[in-house]
Formats: sequence, C-alpha cells, structure tokens
Amino acid sequence: MVVATQSLEQLCVNSIRFLAIDAVEKANSGHPGLPMGAAPMAFVLWDRLMRYNPKNPTWLNRDRFVLSAGHGCMLQYALLYLAGYDSVSLDDIKQFRQWESKTPGHPENFVTAGVEVTTGPLGQGIANGVGLAMAEAHLAAKFNKPDSEIIDHYTYVIVGDGCNMEGISGEAASLAGHLGLGKLIVLYDDNSISIEGNTDIAFTEDVNKRFEAYNWHVQHVEQGNGEDNGSLNSIEKAITAAKAVTDKPSFIKITTLIGYGSPNKVNTYGVHGAALGKEEVKLTRENLGWDYPEFVVPDDALAHFRKAVDRGAAAETEWNKTFAGYKAKYAEDAALLERMVSGELPENWADCLPSYTAADKGDATRNHSGKVLNAIAETLPEFIGGSADLAPSNKTALKCTGDFQKGSYGERNLHFGVREHAMGAICNAIALHGSGLIPYGATFLVFTDYMRNAIRLSALSEARVIWVMTHDSIAVGEDGPTHQPVEHVASLRMIPQLNVFRPADGNETSAAYKVAVESRTTPTLLALSRQGLPNLEGSSIEKAEKGGYVLSCGFAPEELDLILIGTGSEVELCVKAADILKAEGKKVRVVSLPCWELFEAQSDEYKDSVLPKVAKKRLAVEAGTTFGWQRYTGDNGAIIGIDTFGASAPGGVALDKFGFNVDNVVAVGKKVIG
Repeated sequence: MVVATQSLEQLCVNSIRFLAIDAVEKANSGHPGLPMGAAPMAFVLWDRLMRYNPKNPTWLNRDRFVLSAGHGCMLQYALLYLAGYDSVSLDDIKQFRQWESKTPGHPENFVTAGVEVTTGPLGQGIANGVGLAMAEAHLAAKFNKPDSEIIDHYTYVIVGDGCNMEGISGEAASLAGHLGLGKLIVLYDDNSISIEGNTDIAFTEDVNKRFEAYNWHVQHVEQGNGEDNGSLNSIEKAITAAKAVTDKPSFIKITTLIGYGSPNKVNTYGVHGAALGKEEVKLTRENLGWDYPEFVVPDDALAHFRKAVDRGAAAETEWNKTFAGYKAKYAEDAALLERMVSGELPENWADCLPSYTAADKGDATRNHSGKVLNAIAETLPEFIGGSADLAPSNKTALKCTGDFQKGSYGERNLHFGVREHAMGAICNAIALHGSGLIPYGATFLVFTDYMRNAIRLSALSEARVIWVMTHDSIAVGEDGPTHQPVEHVASLRMIPQLNVFRPADGNETSAAYKVAVESRTTPTLLALSRQGLPNLEGSSIEKAEKGGYVLSCGFAPEELDLILIGTGSEVELCVKAADILKAEGKKVRVVSLPCWELFEAQSDEYKDSVLPKVAKKRLAVEAGTTFGWQRYTGDNGAIIGIDTFGASAPGGVALDKFGFNVDNVVAVGKKVIG
C-alpha cells in the first residue's frame, strides 16, 4: 500500500495517472499502462525543465516534445490540459477516442494544438525527434549571432520498448549520433512489457550499449516510478546532465513499472492496451491513496501545473525582447526568419522555374528535377533536403550550399545515408517544426516501400514535404525487377492528400515543384524518369498545374475517334501514335495526366473539357500496373500497362518487350476504335 499522504509533486504525478485511467475507462478503449508508468518522467520534464508557452503553442523557440510511444497519448493529453493549453479541456479528456474529439487515439498535430507531430506507428516519433533537432541546429547556425541567440531549444522524446525494436529507430539514432545533435534528449520508458508479454520473449539486447555505439550520451535511472521526491529528483538530475552534453544526443533509460499503482495488473501486458476495469480502478485509487472522483484534479495540483502559463508567458516575453534587439541589429535576417515562419513565399518566386519549348533539347525528368531543385534553392533559403545515399542518381545535390554535418549545420545538403525509413520521418518533422523549412527527401521510386509509412504520415499530418523519386519504371533496365517499380505509382495514388506527379517533360517537372512548394498542407511526390524524354509541343507549367490537360487535338469532342492518355515517358508514345493515326484519317486527342489528384480537384466543366463524356473510346498508356486506370478509360477503353514484375534487360529493350512502343499503341488504339 502506498502511503496516502503525498507531497504536492506526487499529487501532480498521480493527477496525470488518474486522468489517463479515467479517460481510458470511460472510453473502454486505450492504453493506460504507459501513462501510469511514465507520469513521473513526464511531470519532471514538463514542470521543471521544459520551456513552452501553453497560451501560444506555436511560439518559435519553444522546446519540442514528442511522444513516440503514441499509444500512450493520454499522457500527453493530460499534460496539455493540466499545463493550461486551450486545445485540451476536461471535457475533451472525457471525450477521449470519440468522434470528432480533440483527444484521438494517437496524437495528431493537425487536431490538437501542442502536439508537434503525428505519432503512433512505433519508431516514427524518435525519428521525428531527430528531424526536429536537425531543424533547430540548422536555424541556430543560420540565424544566431555571437551577441544574440534567438534559436535555442531542445527536443525531448519519450520512447517505449516497441520504438526501440522498430528498425527506423536504429536508423534515426545512428544518424543523430553521427551528426552530434546535442539538443536531442530521449527518455526511454523501460518497462519491459509489450502486447504479447514480457519483452524478453523477443527483445534482450542491451539498449544502452547500442546507443553508446551510436555515439550517444547514455544514462540509466534505475528507479523511475516516482514513489517519492527523491525518485523525481533523480530523473531531473539525469535530464540536467544530458543538457550539459552539447556534442552528442542523449539517451536516458528510465526503468518503470507499466500500470504503476494497479495492484493486480501492474507489470503485466494486461494493462498495456485495455481499460483497467471498474473494480481494478477502485483498487488502484485505494492503493495510491487517491480520494478523488473520476476526472477530478485536486486544486493544489492543478494550481501547481498552471504555473506553466505564467512561466511560459514570461519566457516568450523575454525571447521577444531578445528578438526585438536582434531585429534592430540584423534586420535582413530577422525579416527572412519572419517570412519563413509566416509561410509566405517571396513575390514572383516561381519565376525561377525553368520552362521549355519543343525546340529545347530533351532530358530525363530526373535531370530537369535537379535543375529545378537548384533554382528553387537559390531563390528560397528555406529549401533543404537530400537523398538516401543516391544524390548522384537522384540529381538532388544543391550547388549553392554545402553539406549539413556536425560543425556545418547551416548548410542545406542533407545526407541521410542508406536510411529511407528514417529519412521519411525526419523530413516530416523538419516540415512540421514550425519555422517554414521546406524539406525534400529522395530515393529510387521502388524504395518508397521502405518509407511508405512516413509518406502516408506526411499526408495525414499535412506536412509540406517533397518526395523526389527517380527511376520510375521498368526503363530502369538492367538492375531488373528488384529495382523496377511496377505497382508503386498506383499504390501511392491511393494515399489520401498526397499529390503524385509523373511528369512527361521539363515543363511538367517545373509545374510539379511549383505545386509542391505552394501546397502548404499537402505533400507532393514526383516519379521521375531515368531515360531522356523530349520537351513536348503544347506542354506548359500553367497547364500541368491542373493535373491533366489536352496536349494536342484540333477536333470537337463529338468528332473524336480516340483519346490517348499518358503520363511520364509514355506521353511521347501517345503523341507519336496519334500522329500516325491522324495520318490515316482518325480524329485523335492526346491528354497528358501527370497528377490525378490535381485533375480530380478541378471543376466538372474543366474535366469534361479534357476528357469529354461523349468521347468514350480511350486508351491509357503507363509503364506500370493497370490498376486504377479504369476510372479514365471506362468500359469502352483499354489500357497498356504492366501487371507482372519487370525483367533484367537494357531499359529500351524492357519497354519494347512489354509493349511500350509506338507500334503497339497504334495497334491497340485501332482495336479500341474498332
């Protein structure tokens, strides 16, 4: 039995615990065990150490907090309510996991102010933390002056055993150690329980030694349950020591009991992902000496927590004074930072984008992309990114800046190494840092499978990330089917709120980037060719921004014998096939459809002007799976695609053997015409 007499701070810790217990119990759904065990470390962090302003959750120089173990989200919601954030009220706590609640089943940045990133899939959050720390390091190097530090904040992450099991955490931690991100501090809720039972059934490594090998500063707090203030003090001492280490990220293993306080379910998997049950809640109240009804926070505890409001306002006021002095001395830098944070782009910024005529020499769209990336980087200082060790192939290196490394954080070429998983989550966090940075991440299209979860989360999180994916079809050639994407573009089109571009030439590539930069809450993915493509007669940036447009026609809708629809490298085949069919007297229209999502967002009138309902004979051509194309070809149309894996051969041979040649487009087109 825990003694009923509690210090004020223990009262605060238990307030966190019981808000979580009561919310999960009312919802009959959720994960009470982590909040019950991790409440002491969370309290110490939020009450004694972390700098934030509850009344202004977007204050630029706030410390960032990420709950990587997002299933324990009632921990974060309890903290937000108790600290005085307007985004989470007691009624919101009572509506945990309910329809249109501000307290959903995992933390979502676009729903709940004070939540920095959307977490849930384990391991994504610690990788997000690396991205947030990279953003802080970059901004500090770029804007701070010897006499004025305006960017100076920490990123704190709470991870669980599951996060440490997921491979993405290893990738991200390895990179963070290489970069020496001294303002990244990770608290490991070491409770040794997962859904199937004790973690020793599958997880027996020495996690601390692993992080030491990653070049992290590592500590262990052996007693993290907060039974007394001495336990709380030991947690504070460890975090303070971590802050003193400036050349390495810090990892603090804090050993806890999951479901602390529950007499019968503590330290069992039964408290991991289910409500305690009415009787066990009663026993837990008795065990922890909690004499308050459900959802009631003692006045003394709430008053103590709410000191964060005045403390945060004072911290921001002091920072505002510092920034005012900075602005007086360094007006140009201050103006740039203010513009970035506002999300506004320079007037006529898009004038930097190259445009082409059919007379201009053709090129691979990955090469066009490289030119656009460099043009944007020259124009937008907030543009930052890199590749998963494929920059020479992806054409993503920026010439106007150097490499982001330890000691050169102000540069903008990010080197992720062969770490697609971590790259995705890091880019998401850079976009969500709140400073206006526009990140891009690159690899081969086929490897989007490695990072699909992060791409999906960029869409869900409304993060402006640009995904640069090259080698977009079987035209990859000799590397064979392991490297030849077939189903990837179709599967990526299935992700809501993601603009997927497969441009056919230079103009369409520029259009894709224009849309990407201007879409402040929507990520964009570009699927780019390895092989050279001509610049097409009739293409333009303005037309391609609509997602689909008539490339060539000359006939009224009711006169059309056939509409040829293509994307990427296959648009050229459609143009050449149309010329042959027109020479034989057929009335043919060619439509380029580089981005389905943008095309579907246009008015019905516009869509009908491109793909008239009266013209039912259509042929779609794309070097990928036929899945999804039926929406545009209808019952009277056909599709030239590939519904098998590719083959190892020179790219042109592979395309030809799979039917991606002019003769086959003409032949199938004639069959459709009848």
